[in-house]
Amino acid sequence: MGKKRDGRAMSHAALEEIRVRAVQQVEAGESPEAVIRALGFGRTVIYDWLAKYRSGGLDALRAKAISGRPAQLSGSNLRWIYATVAGKNPLQMQFEFALWTRKMIQELIRQEFGVRLSEVSVGRVLKKLGLTAQKPLRRAYQQDPKAVERWLKRVFPRIQAEAKREGALIFFADEARVRSDFHSGTTWAPRGKTPVAPATGVRFGINLMSAISPRGELRFMLVEGRVNATVFVQFLLRLLRGVERPIYLIVDGHPSHRARETLDFVKATEGQLRLFFLPPYSPELNADELVWNHLKSHGVGRRFIQTRDELKSLVIAHLRSLQRTPARVRAFFRERNVRYAARAC
Repeated sequence: MGKKRDGRAMSHAALEEIRVRAVQQVEAGESPEAVIRALGFGRTVIYDWLAKYRSGGLDALRAKAISGRPAQLSGSNLRWIYATVAGKNPLQMQFEFALWTRKMIQELIRQEFGVRLSEVSVGRVLKKLGLTAQKPLRRAYQQDPKAVERWLKRVFPRIQAEAKREGALIFFADEARVRSDFHSGTTWAPRGKTPVAPATGVRFGINLMSAISPRGELRFMLVEGRVNATVFVQFLLRLLRGVERPIYLIVDGHPSHRARETLDFVKATEGQLRLFFLPPYSPELNADELVWNHLKSHGVGRRFIQTRDELKSLVIAHLRSLQRTPARVRAFFRERNVRYAARAC
């Protein structure tokens, strides 16, 4: 841990510049904790600066502070609000809804500090803390956090080490269904008039399987009908074709992955293929999920599709395009939830 800086040893002008710059960085969306850590000051002072800024603007951050209205929320109050909103689920605070809203935070501030703020003022407080409204990642409530931690810290590192010793390739595989009526993104329209995306009124879809590696490799297969053990084994045969090195395949707990037919096939490969299973209800740990997100958002989600053959052609063209650009596939492994696998063999 580096030595903390002492503001008393700095000039008024230098300290003023640091305060202003720190608050502006937080307002731009950076974490208060990260900002103050980078500056080398104690972690509590950033919240005192934010409290002064909220009560008196930038002038309150000057080396010789200008008097203004008393602050309704102190630095310690803001530190508690940030830690609660950024680190806790509303259900933990006895709210009935699982996502934070300004009204809920308004009530939280009233209960904890006896301070009554309007929802607009709450929004300003959150902005000054670098907190913004964002679409959350969906995560199944059945997920076991301890199992996820065990996978990240013990199980997968052990798989990596063993794959390195054996010269094996690590792939992540998954199934998906792409529908003709899926739409992605936004479009422009007159204010107050919701735009309508054209559609045929007939819904159809295609089932697919794919596998990707941190090296940028992508294999895929279109599936007629449902994915079962027989279909999964067909995909495994394709995955093994032309590959001399062993393959370690990471999959979820889909019934086709654990079926007797699948396990018998894997055993018959005599070590050429091994299956490893992700923790239950943890799709965010599977890098192959990002292939389907990319396909739906950038491939078929912005197109007007009239026939199943047209959908099939678009899907194949998009996935082949990804195959020809390994750098794009490797980029999936830079996403936060799957970064842990980026250095796999």
